[in-house]
Amino acid sequence: MRRELPLVSPLELRKKLLIAESELNRARLMDEWEAATDWHHALSAGVKTVGSIASAASLLVSGLRAFRCKRDPQNGADASWLQPVFKGAGLISSLWVAFRSRGCEQKGK
Repeated sequence: MRRELPLVSPLELRKKLLIAESELNRARLMDEWEAATDWHHALSAGVKTVGSIASAASLLVSGLRAFRCKRDPQNGADASWLQPVFKGAGLISSLWVAFRSRGCEQKGK
C-alpha cells in the first residue's frame, strides 16, 4: 500500500524555513547580547577597582606630603607637631571611610 504525502506549496515551505531561520538568528543574537553585557560588567568592575586604588593612593600621597618636615620661614624653627597629627588623623579617617565603603560594596555582591 502506497502512502501519499500531503503536498506542501513552495511558499508554505519557504515560510516555515524563514521562521526557523529567524528563531536561530534570535537565539544567536541573545547569546551575543549576553556576551557583550558580561564583557561590559567585567570592564566596569575593573575600572571601579582601579579608581578605588587610585583614590586611596592619592590620599596616601597627600598624607605623606603633609608629614614632611616644614621649616617656619620666619625663624627657621620646625613647625608645630600638632598640625601634622591632625592632618594624619584626617588622612586615616578618610582612608578608613574609603576602604570601609569598598568592603561594603563587595559584601553586597
